[in-house]
Amino acid sequence: MITPVFICTGFLDSGKTTLVKETLMEQEWIEPGLTLLILCEEGEIEYSEEYLREHDMILLKIEDFSELNTGFFKNCERHYRPAQVVIEYNGTWKLEELLSIRYPRSWQLQGVYSTVNGETLDLYLKNMRNMLMEQLTESELIVVNRCSQEVNRSGFRRAVKVQNPMAQLIFEGTDGQIIQPSREDLPYDVKGETVVIGDDDYGIWYVDAYDHPEYYLHKEIQFTAQVFRPKGMKEDMFVPGREIMTCCADDIRFYGYPCKLNKKPEFKEKSWVTVRARFEYEALTSYGEEQPVLYLTGIEAAKKPENEVVYLG
Repeated sequence: MITPVFICTGFLDSGKTTLVKETLMEQEWIEPGLTLLILCEEGEIEYSEEYLREHDMILLKIEDFSELNTGFFKNCERHYRPAQVVIEYNGTWKLEELLSIRYPRSWQLQGVYSTVNGETLDLYLKNMRNMLMEQLTESELIVVNRCSQEVNRSGFRRAVKVQNPMAQLIFEGTDGQIIQPSREDLPYDVKGETVVIGDDDYGIWYVDAYDHPEYYLHKEIQFTAQVFRPKGMKEDMFVPGREIMTCCADDIRFYGYPCKLNKKPEFKEKSWVTVRARFEYEALTSYGEEQPVLYLTGIEAAKKPENEVVYLG
């Protein structure tokens, strides 16, 4: 039986404990049973005895990285038999060293999540950039909290995407509320008449096209996708799309918007193509709700992207 391991990393007082308590431990995939919490750094927010008892958690404190080794983790497995393991990691320690440790056979890494304090982000980028970016390179989710209006969200997003294009990046304001993305936050340019979507940005575009169709209306959209024709779809239409991971590896689905063309598509099902299409927002039937609809302007064979699966948003 697999024991999932979750790693939360970030500098002191970046919000790791809050992420664990308010987000990670509230997810539906947390298994019933004992959660082993390995705490490598203590911040302002603590785990009370009441909280640990209510969530069936055992807390182990680590003072030095040398304590984290194969023998330690084997003893943890032998003594506690946890349903899952959460490691709240010290952001000043190298993450790659933690990932290179040999764990018990049943333990399996399920995700690395990082927190960044928006109040000190600029300072860290100027003075500790390499150390900051090292911990973000392996992260699936990066939460930048306490962001003021002065935080350069688009610049930081681009910096992260260069090293970790698959990371999901969330910004929270000083009020703790998620900051909804604007045009400036998008990883591609929507100001011109042609919008080119990078291979790893398809999931972001798919969500934003529905939420903000006005960004793309009447423009040409270019992206790489797979050919798909649902059963019963008209011969002059197809769906160019991608497989998107919505929350975890067990929830991967094919997503795409209908695309109209002048004749039956010549490309085989599931073949990879580069699509150029005019973006419109309309109802496909007389009684249907309006949605993004593409009008093909060009299509050609393409190579399969390095990452076949992308994230939703």
